[in-house]
Amino acid sequence: MRYAVVYLIVFSSSVVFGQDTIRMMQYNLLNYGNYFSNCTSTNNNVDDKNELLRIIIDYVKPDIFAVNEISDESYYHNLLLTDALNTNGINFYAKVNLPNLSYSPIMNQVYYNTQKLFLVNNVALETNYRDIDIVKFSLDDPASGEEIFLHCAVAHLKAGTGWEDERGYEVNQLMNYLNNGSASGNYTFSGDFNVYTASEPAIQNALFYPNTNIRFYDPVDQLGAWNNNAYYAGVHTQSTHTSSSCAAGGGMDDRFDFILISDEIRDGTDKIKKLEGSYKALGQDGLHFNQSILSAPTNSTIPGNVLNALYGVSDHLPVILDLLVGDHTGITDQESTLFDIYFNNPADEYLTIKINSGLDAGFTAEIINMYGQTFIYQEVSGDGARSKTINTRNLTAGAYFLKITDISGRAQTYKFLIK
Repeated sequence: MRYAVVYLIVFSSSVVFGQDTIRMMQYNLLNYGNYFSNCTSTNNNVDDKNELLRIIIDYVKPDIFAVNEISDESYYHNLLLTDALNTNGINFYAKVNLPNLSYSPIMNQVYYNTQKLFLVNNVALETNYRDIDIVKFSLDDPASGEEIFLHCAVAHLKAGTGWEDERGYEVNQLMNYLNNGSASGNYTFSGDFNVYTASEPAIQNALFYPNTNIRFYDPVDQLGAWNNNAYYAGVHTQSTHTSSSCAAGGGMDDRFDFILISDEIRDGTDKIKKLEGSYKALGQDGLHFNQSILSAPTNSTIPGNVLNALYGVSDHLPVILDLLVGDHTGITDQESTLFDIYFNNPADEYLTIKINSGLDAGFTAEIINMYGQTFIYQEVSGDGARSKTINTRNLTAGAYFLKITDISGRAQTYKFLIK
């Protein structure tokens, strides 16, 4: 094995400071507070879901939490805020007052971190089944203090085969609205789209709308026939279960959940840019096609309690994307870094990480592929813990990201090769 140790000069590093980053999480909560014959207060209880959601929220720490399938009763919107988000000393989350013009029994909701984001306004687009909500936030450029805007469109498109044209109509409502308003700037379009293939009108309308200025883009560029296709196992988001009286069964075999982005966010031309390698379906290791997420082999991408919480909350996996804020978009191509760290690059059978300084006690190390899938998650605990050797012999040769996070939440991402 050739073992060459280098000091972060083979690839550029991405320096990500907490105040420069907005983390977005999109999640279908599976009839949160909406009880009927299959999903009851026994098998889909909101108090149980909140207990599990607290685990997920504490792990992810989203700044924008967009959800689908929450009851239309305001009580449940407030309950999620008070019992799952603003808990354990946290009090900075707020929610948007969404109108539900379509009178659906299940609707969208958007929660946000008031320490980073200011709510400017929101607009609802009525469709035949559920609203598409557009929420506008402002935030400050960390360098200049200049105001930056971020628009988040959230949708839960009509489910089922045979409804492809309806889903296409719903997305066209959004695209026509953006077109009529000559929209430009930082936009995300997220939700449970219920699509089976990228050839569906809904995806085509979003990605190939005639006005190129308002088109959306897939951050991981994984377009194809997702349904029951093992090739796309790494981006499937549904179902976490193989069978259930409330949740959908069948195992992980569909990509229903998305965060799409405007070209401004893709390219970083308007002071917000996607963080490469950050887009992921939380808990998706690519090894559970047509299986439950709890089936063998053991999923090692996230802690076990988070994995169990994902299984208990919903039949969908949440999708996460980190957005870098500011003129420099949080990326520097230089040797000056948050941590004084070195590792063997390229790696062969093992990746050995050593941190000399800049670290607050223990840390976590994640190996993430170019599509945002976490393949290895390792925790290094204890005061003075500064080194870790990770077995990489089972990973396919190619480019990966190494993300180091210390116990205070500071994170830094590096590119490296596996031979």
